Amino acid sequence: MALGCPFGTHRVIEPKGVLPQPAQRLDNDFSVLYDNEILIDVEVLNVDSASFTQIKSQAEGNTEKIGEIILETVATRGKQHNPVTGSGGMLIGKIKAIGALVQDKTLKVGDRIATLVSLSLTPLRIDKILAVHKDVDQVEIQGEAVLFASGIYAKLPDDMPQKLALAVLDVAGAPAQTAKLVKPGDIVVVIGGGGKSGLLSMYEACKRVGITGKVIGISHSDQGIERMKKSGLNVLTLKGDARDALWVMREIEKLTDGKMADVTLNMVNIPNTEMGSILATQDKGIVYFFSMATSFTAAALGAEGVGRDVTMLIGNGYTEGHAEVALQIMREAPQLREIYERTYA
Repeated sequence: MALGCPFGTHRVIEPKGVLPQPAQRLDNDFSVLYDNEILIDVEVLNVDSASFTQIKSQAEGNTEKIGEIILETVATRGKQHNPVTGSGGMLIGKIKAIGALVQDKTLKVGDRIATLVSLSLTPLRIDKILAVHKDVDQVEIQGEAVLFASGIYAKLPDDMPQKLALAVLDVAGAPAQTAKLVKPGDIVVVIGGGGKSGLLSMYEACKRVGITGKVIGISHSDQGIERMKKSGLNVLTLKGDARDALWVMREIEKLTDGKMADVTLNMVNIPNTEMGSILATQDKGIVYFFSMATSFTAAALGAEGVGRDVTMLIGNGYTEGHAEVALQIMREAPQLREIYERTYA
């Protein structure tokens, strides 16, 4: 076995000199495994929400066409890196081989893991698509992938179904970051509160704000509103289009007596919600853009244009302990777990 770069640059075909995520094409020939790589028999791809929404739209909802688009992307790029949204997702599979220099000595061939790094930087080969589950953004495949030395992963827990764990781990960064950002007494607005990442983030927000704080969830759909109401969480709900920034601002003004949000969490899978997030937030407040549909140009220039002094954070999908935080919510919150099992697993 040859020794590769811990960040995976040895798998970059073009352009040379860049890291795997921004690369146009990766080497997905796994006949040679490097010393610091883990080879995975892939079972399920969990495509991120923004990417899958775009693919569904391109395919006009046709399941076969969705599969063809994913196959074409992986064949062209050597990874599931959506050329429109720039995002990927994650996968689950069984360990097939372990490089000699992989440091985790508890990892064994046959272990089932979920990767916690984006498919947009994960070398992947798809031999066959077995099923497309377009309602939960998941694709069952036969194929292989490799994880680099710098890649993070989680062994799948024994106390919940595989697909449930995958759905939760896909958005694990959101509730963990929420736990770091929200303080007792805060007013928190969750745009996309009825979705997969939104529900987990609202749970953590409610836990952190305590009885003196307030959590407001916004969803564009009746289903999202219903999920928030059935979650068992002490939240206020708003139904409407977060792309209408002035509507968002006026509604949050009403619900907060003009104080606006200390923290706004953007969890949607569609573009053009940047200004709604910014106008919902008070000066010196925080806007956390977890959504991969965010235009950071629009956010930065938009905040400048309305004179709103807010701290804007990029939705890093990783923070220390994020997998444990997200999985623990499923153990602590039976009503949320029931919603997740019914909706996403």
